[in-house]
Amino acid sequence: METTRFDPDGVGVANGAYFGFPFEPDEAELVLVSAPWDATVSYGAGTAAAPDALIEASTQLDFHDPAVPGLWRRGIATADVDYSLQELSRRLRRDAARVIDHLEAGGDPADEHIARHLARVNEGCGRMNERIRAQAEHWLAAGKCVGLVGGDHSTPYGLVRALGDRHAEFGILHVDAHCDLREAYEGFCWSHASVMFNVLRDVPQVRRLVQVGVRDYSEAEARLAAGSERVALFDGRELARGRFEGETWAAQCARIVGTLPREVYVSFDIDGLDIGYCPHTGTPVPGGLGFDEACYLLECVVRSGRRIVGFDVVETVPGEETAVDAIVGARILYKLCLLTLRSAETHNGNDTHE
Repeated sequence: METTRFDPDGVGVANGAYFGFPFEPDEAELVLVSAPWDATVSYGAGTAAAPDALIEASTQLDFHDPAVPGLWRRGIATADVDYSLQELSRRLRRDAARVIDHLEAGGDPADEHIARHLARVNEGCGRMNERIRAQAEHWLAAGKCVGLVGGDHSTPYGLVRALGDRHAEFGILHVDAHCDLREAYEGFCWSHASVMFNVLRDVPQVRRLVQVGVRDYSEAEARLAAGSERVALFDGRELARGRFEGETWAAQCARIVGTLPREVYVSFDIDGLDIGYCPHTGTPVPGGLGFDEACYLLECVVRSGRRIVGFDVVETVPGEETAVDAIVGARILYKLCLLTLRSAETHNGNDTHE
């Protein structure tokens, strides 16, 4: 469909693009890369189907957002989905399941046949990282803002690496129920539970990792966070306690945003939200942010004058009987798209909105 024929007030267009937008990547300001991947999930699978589910659910959105009106017109495009990643994930998932079953039965991780399965998974995950990185580098080199739709939380690593090559320093605002600071999990060095450990190790340009809503993490992760000047942890239970005792969410958001540098990458794991918004996510945890609370936090980042240099939305698992996960994921994705465009506009000195 041509852009001039697109009716934003009309029926949603199922054209295979996020939000049914008619923009081609070459003409859009923001490009969405998809990562249909869940090779190393440790509990519930299904995030590999998330990009397609979010594309479908996103056509039901209305596009007017009073906080950032009209910015979708700057162009939000969908890069071609690399479905070979989904097939690779499916093959590696069989190997990963053998490793997980063996370990959960008390098996020795050094057993030779398990070590072979583990090596295949780790090598394959490394290939996925490089392919996502290559896609991100292509669009960044073309001057585009880039967002990623996962897939499990291992998938944004390549995009963060690509941004590290282009920015002297930036921070990560990490909304999640988990810290993802394990050196490896179940032997998988590129696990969804290790993505932030890997980022801190490999991307020195990430000056600060600000974790919000985390409420399910190990003692080793707690020690790493407490001992690192690069990590600021806002535990979900402590945030809730503060609100119970009279601190407003606005004040808490000001404290959170105040720990971030001027350029910010947003990594949004859907399980950072209250479980009612994402009942099918792979590792659900009670508690978490409300949808409006999360959107307010993201808006605070941009209102502070900070620039969003990239983002991801991960760990959405489509439900078989309800589309609530995909509906919520699509709306978080849209909010991040608009706020990224808004922050780029302000950064470039073209601030035309109040």
